[in-house]
Amino acid sequence: MPLLPRLLNLRRNLRGTAAADGDLDEELRAHVEMLAQEKIASGLDPADARREALIETGGIEQVKESVREVRAGAFLSSVLQDVRYGTRTLARTPVFTAAAILALALGIGASTAIFSVVRAVLLRPLPYRDPDSLAVVLHRGRNPVSAPNFRDWQKESRSFQAMGAAEGWEPNLIGGERPERVEAVRMTSEILPFLGVRPLLGRVFAAEEQEPGKEHEVVLSHAIWKRRFGEDRGIVGGTINLDGEPYTVIGVMPPQFRFPPFWQRGAQLWAPLSLASRPASRDGNSLRIFARLKPDVSLRAAQAEISAMTARLEKQFPGTNREVSVRSLQETVVGRVRPALFVLLAAVGFLLLIACGNVAHMLLARAAARQKEVAVRTAIGASRGRLVRQFLTESLILALTGGGAGLLLALAATRVIVSIRPLGIPGIESLAIDGRVLAFSLAVSIATGVAFGLVPALQSSRRDLSDSLREGERGSTEGRGKNRLRNVLVGSEFALALILLVAAGLMVRTFVALQAVDPGFDPRHVLSMVVSVSGSPSAEPGRRAHFYPRVAERVRGLPGVRSASFINHLPLAGDIWGFPFSIEGRPAPARGDTPTAAYRVVLPGYFATMRLPLLRGRDIAESDRLGAPGVIIVNEWLANRYWPGENAVGKRMTLGGSGDPEWLTVIGVAKNAARSDWAAPPDAELYVPFLQTRRYLEGRFFAVEYMTLLVGTSGDPAVAAGPVRSAIQSIDPSVTVSEVQTMEHAVGEANSQPRFYLLLLATFAGSALILAAVGIYGVMSYVVSRRTHEMGIRMALGAHRGHLLRLLVRQGMLVALAGAAAGVAGALALTRLMAGLLYKVPPTDLTTFASVTGVLTAVALAATWIPARRATKIDPMTALREG
Repeated sequence: MPLLPRLLNLRRNLRGTAAADGDLDEELRAHVEMLAQEKIASGLDPADARREALIETGGIEQVKESVREVRAGAFLSSVLQDVRYGTRTLARTPVFTAAAILALALGIGASTAIFSVVRAVLLRPLPYRDPDSLAVVLHRGRNPVSAPNFRDWQKESRSFQAMGAAEGWEPNLIGGERPERVEAVRMTSEILPFLGVRPLLGRVFAAEEQEPGKEHEVVLSHAIWKRRFGEDRGIVGGTINLDGEPYTVIGVMPPQFRFPPFWQRGAQLWAPLSLASRPASRDGNSLRIFARLKPDVSLRAAQAEISAMTARLEKQFPGTNREVSVRSLQETVVGRVRPALFVLLAAVGFLLLIACGNVAHMLLARAAARQKEVAVRTAIGASRGRLVRQFLTESLILALTGGGAGLLLALAATRVIVSIRPLGIPGIESLAIDGRVLAFSLAVSIATGVAFGLVPALQSSRRDLSDSLREGERGSTEGRGKNRLRNVLVGSEFALALILLVAAGLMVRTFVALQAVDPGFDPRHVLSMVVSVSGSPSAEPGRRAHFYPRVAERVRGLPGVRSASFINHLPLAGDIWGFPFSIEGRPAPARGDTPTAAYRVVLPGYFATMRLPLLRGRDIAESDRLGAPGVIIVNEWLANRYWPGENAVGKRMTLGGSGDPEWLTVIGVAKNAARSDWAAPPDAELYVPFLQTRRYLEGRFFAVEYMTLLVGTSGDPAVAAGPVRSAIQSIDPSVTVSEVQTMEHAVGEANSQPRFYLLLLATFAGSALILAAVGIYGVMSYVVSRRTHEMGIRMALGAHRGHLLRLLVRQGMLVALAGAAAGVAGALALTRLMAGLLYKVPPTDLTTFASVTGVLTAVALAATWIPARRATKIDPMTALREG
């Protein structure tokens, strides 16, 4: 036979077969040997004959590759056939298919949404060059440091490539339609270069531009460049007015740049920070220190070096260099929210497992109805691998369809999460479904399809035809293996559901406890807004002393306003400034041990506006001004701490340390009020009259250039926002008004993070409860339907319906209770990870565990009793005929 027909015949014989490469090699070698023998018979030398035979054959490897292509095409055709058959099979059972897809969409969608949160917050690297080598240096855990300390550390350190300092700043941007108060940062010239982010336009600061008198340059964020300046590229080189002074714009940063990364709202511009004019005192801590480690230096080595340096400085300047720590910038940004996000990730993992278990026992029940189909296909020669592949294909079709629906749910969920924007979760504003999240969703869908489809596929594809036919007989009970597997799946669902419900229950109790916290004041019907005079004519100290009282007086005269006053830092605003103080007649504390208190500068009427009770003494009055004796109000915690068992009213204290000659008389004791953290315990706090602050505060650490106006109203406070703003502008149109909100909104923002965790955990737990209830109901309904004939026989033989009902209910409840017991054990171990999220609730709270177990038991009882009761209503003769 000629060569070409022989090869074609060989390919045709191998097409669609499962011949191994060894078989193919043997076929080709035989063919080459036969061709060589023909050439030898014609007179060729044997070696030459075999060489020519190989050349004419075209090489064994080429033919093998050709045959492999044929096999690949046959395999692809077979897979497409499985997909078409599986799609038609699923379409014939729309209720089953819809239920499976819905369960999977819920699990995969929740997993994708939470993964997108974890990726945005935890996994996405900080948008700087080599972010893993960036660090922060903190004083006493998380506090800023003083300028002299920074200069010493920067000079002596050998662990860092560079070290820089930054300080918050809130200037008024004057110009345009109305002035605007903006978030800004002053920083030394080292920071922007070592972050490694190039500006979109222009340049960054030079070292000489942070010298006193030369620090009037500014770099804009992309957001303010777009919003305020319409993306005008000509702004670089131009000037803007900040606090009444001209600043030259030297650059615009790219859209993704954010610094510092842990600021909730983010800075809108950056300016040079001059430290040369800072006082030599090491008590004024206001600088945030950022640094980049050298390539061969670890955080531990940098910490050891800083500890050695600060130990030497502590000996020279006692009390100024204690507890200085070096931390990763990434850890500083995300460290506080990582445990909560891991809890949420575990929760959605449990929900996905519950969904998988639900679909798996649905597939087991469905496979029982397809035993005849499997037996027939096996009898006509289908291999077990072929059957497993067919069932897995159907599982993957369900998983990928559920994954697609879940992706739509995830898109909707991420929009909701972004709209909530819980405070304290950095990076949440950049939440999006990107390529990596899509890849995660696809991987989860495929893994899920294999996970819930493999065991039912193996169970359904057994070659033992007699067992298949025996288990498939109508009216018989199923094999013990399948019943055991189904019970394990349902029990696991209940265990996971209980863990989720316990976690949600603990968060509910935490939120209830937080809602019960007494903030000290009544936030209802109170409007707040920040009023800043920086850069305006009213900023002049003499005029400023009259501006704020004049505004308060004018606002009090507006319709619907019951009171109005000012405070420097709004409670719950997160901006707390500590001030050292000394008590008259007490020994002078050692340096570094001087007590400090959060100080509040207030105008008369503050306590009445906030409805913050004065427990003893009197309120600040209009007469408490310059020239009058200095007075002060302390909070209940400070009074009890420093004058236990005494009346603090009439006692004297001084601000700024024991050497300060200005003694202030305590005229009142106010109830403890919430500070920056809603759940934090009370601490020392004091209130000083606005009109007396110039005497002992200004010129040191503090000047009242912006204050928060508080307006008590008789109706909806939001309605008063417009008239109040107009009243302020009528006095001085150049001042800025910002952060307009109701106090109820401020309180809500303080609880936004636990509310966010509660919302997600409650949603997951509710979904898990529904899936678990549907799972046990579906299993019991299926088991009852398979035992209809048995029930008929029992009733025909005299069994009482109540006895049969108890039998069926007991069977279902044993599975559920076993799962609940496993869930309690798992919850006792896992909820300890939530300890940092809880408030006044232990992770092993007995009330929560008992309540959740009771709810789950009741749900299991209902899901078991309904199908069991329906089964006992069947007429025995009908049941026997159906058998």
